[in-house]
Amino acid sequence: MDTQNAILFGFDPEEGIVAVERVPGLQGGDAMRVFVREGKQTTSRDEPFEPFIFAAGSALQACPVPYEQAALDGDGPLNTLATFSDWKSCTKASSWLSKETGYSQSQPGAPFLCPSDPVQQYLMRSGKTHFLGMQDEDVLRMQVDIECITTPGYDFCNSKRPGDEIVAIALSDLTGWVEVLKGTEMDEAAMLRRFVEIVQERDPDVIEGHNIFNFDLPYIAARAAYREVPLTLGRDGSEPDARPSRMSIGERTLSYTRFNIFGRHVVDTLFLVHGYDVTHRSLSGFGLKDVAVHFGVAAPNRTYVEGSKISALYHEDPDALMRYVHDDVVETREISKLLSQSSFVQAQALPYSYQNICVRGTATKVDALMIREYLRQGHALPHPDTPRQFAGGYTDVFRTGVIENVHHCDVRSLYPSLMLTRELAPKSDSCGVFLSLLRTLRDFRLESKAKMLAAKDARERAGYDALQTTFKILINSFYGYLGFGQARFSDFDAAENVTADGRELLQQMIDWLNAHDAEPIEIDTDGIYFVPPADCLAEKGGAKQLKAFRNEFAASLPEGIDVEFDGDYRSMYSYKMKNYALLAHDGEVTIKGAALKSRGIEPFQREFVKQMLRLRLEGRERELPTLRNAFERGLKQREWPVEKLAKREMLQESPKAYAAKIGRGARSRSAAYELALKADRDYRAGDYVAYYITGEKKSVAAHAAAKLLSEWDPTQRDENVVYYLAKLAALCKKFGVPDTMEQQGELF
Repeated sequence: MDTQNAILFGFDPEEGIVAVERVPGLQGGDAMRVFVREGKQTTSRDEPFEPFIFAAGSALQACPVPYEQAALDGDGPLNTLATFSDWKSCTKASSWLSKETGYSQSQPGAPFLCPSDPVQQYLMRSGKTHFLGMQDEDVLRMQVDIECITTPGYDFCNSKRPGDEIVAIALSDLTGWVEVLKGTEMDEAAMLRRFVEIVQERDPDVIEGHNIFNFDLPYIAARAAYREVPLTLGRDGSEPDARPSRMSIGERTLSYTRFNIFGRHVVDTLFLVHGYDVTHRSLSGFGLKDVAVHFGVAAPNRTYVEGSKISALYHEDPDALMRYVHDDVVETREISKLLSQSSFVQAQALPYSYQNICVRGTATKVDALMIREYLRQGHALPHPDTPRQFAGGYTDVFRTGVIENVHHCDVRSLYPSLMLTRELAPKSDSCGVFLSLLRTLRDFRLESKAKMLAAKDARERAGYDALQTTFKILINSFYGYLGFGQARFSDFDAAENVTADGRELLQQMIDWLNAHDAEPIEIDTDGIYFVPPADCLAEKGGAKQLKAFRNEFAASLPEGIDVEFDGDYRSMYSYKMKNYALLAHDGEVTIKGAALKSRGIEPFQREFVKQMLRLRLEGRERELPTLRNAFERGLKQREWPVEKLAKREMLQESPKAYAAKIGRGARSRSAAYELALKADRDYRAGDYVAYYITGEKKSVAAHAAAKLLSEWDPTQRDENVVYYLAKLAALCKKFGVPDTMEQQGELF
């Protein structure tokens, strides 16, 4: 890959940078410590750092903080670059500007812009990026996974309870090394001290884990504080700092505790998994075990343990628990190897730390590239456009139910292609950076994809696949950038024109399919599910007809618009817009849409939907009453473990805060919180509560009839059978599942 392209990969070609950190107060000002990989050694040096603010010329005239300024070219309102001797002065000036002008810098019309991350500022102004000249495997990654025991009487461990100790810390890296620190061989304090020693000895660039931000690191930090063990994980011997944070991935917003470790990056593979699923929509769950199975990296003989059984297993068979945590950390490593390549490539281009690349939205990444180039050219910045609503993409469902022989076509980068062919760009981009970046990314993607298809080595092919996928993700974010209210070069008129042109093109495609005896099933923004004409499905000559049909379809599109036929399915169950299931020819079922795979229902309902969908997709409708009867029998005869009926919820706030809101009528009652309030234990925010519903009536208030899962007595089962039967009946009604063969005949 040619990383000499300055607009994409920065204008300083220095290779081997693995981390950058601000060092305050050196030589009368701040410095940036740059960590560089030289062979197998990591060295560091300090470079001068002058933070900056883009401002309107007159905005800083009365600023009490000393600064130097330079005029910027162009007509943009932010036409002055003010520089400061240190970060403290810069942030003080930014606060003064906000107070004086009445604007926060995120508001449209604010007469200043101060990127809030000193590392981002340094990389923007220096033109440097991380990992240039390196391969993904050159980055030193260490995976971490812990196991803890729980005080008797509680459902899940809590680091604030003295007895809820860490009893295992598993560590691994890309060399194949794995080490498990065992509570059977050392006490908790000794394990924590050894953990710190290993991090310093092996000196990783990245520390990663699955749910490491919301479990492993907070737990380690809390237990280290309790045991008075200094958690000196930084490359300078410092301890981590932590703060609450949030990130958005597609339509999902995730709250987490951000940990910063000096000279290292912390990456949560759970976030990488969410990012993958936003694009592919194919995961049944985000937990480590589900993801490992999905990607085929679970060991054949891997040890599985239910979370509620960990404490008992530690006391009864600690070796089994150590095998379990060993398998966990190995699976984390393998998932990281699969999913981290995209972020690695982005780190070579974007002016962010690697850690921030893994948690920043795609629109902010485009913004950083745009601003870096304007800074390089010494050009003034515009104000963002005024946000407004506009019509979105074309989505529709033309047929529901089970359909056989369904194909899928995707307009390759529909919106970016329209922007390039019709030159739809922000009107405020006077330097023409937007379309230049987009063309560069498109060319790199086409080059990478061609090399991927030509590669004969699996490892080489995977590397090029990561490249082209990364470029595809960035390319597809350019449209969203136009309609992102906080984007510096947002343009809502341009965004509206893009979607209008997209809807017109897709309608033309639907009309073409109908006119050529194909049957559209569903359309979603840039992709169409359809059944090809009958002659394309014939046993004799069908393949030749299908190829001719696809070529003619592609030729009907305007110049610069390419269609990709990327799916051929045995059958499809179309339920409603963006909710469907697909049966591949190899038997794999893919389920998409919250209506078909909601995580908010009990496990037995999720399992029923999965089995129901497979029967329908395989044309085994006659077996649906049998399936329903089997689930009804399991409930009536109490054949299942109660875990299949139980819900597991995390307390987002303390029970005390919940009670206060109930008292003033600010929220409705919740089963999990009501149980926490009644329990003779100290439940806190972050604790999980698992519960099931008791009683004998179909209609009960869950918060009044709930019982802790830990209080279930298998010798005196008290789950509310009629309540759960009613839930099953409602599910069957929702999906039209009959209870008898006679009713089956009436329905079908």
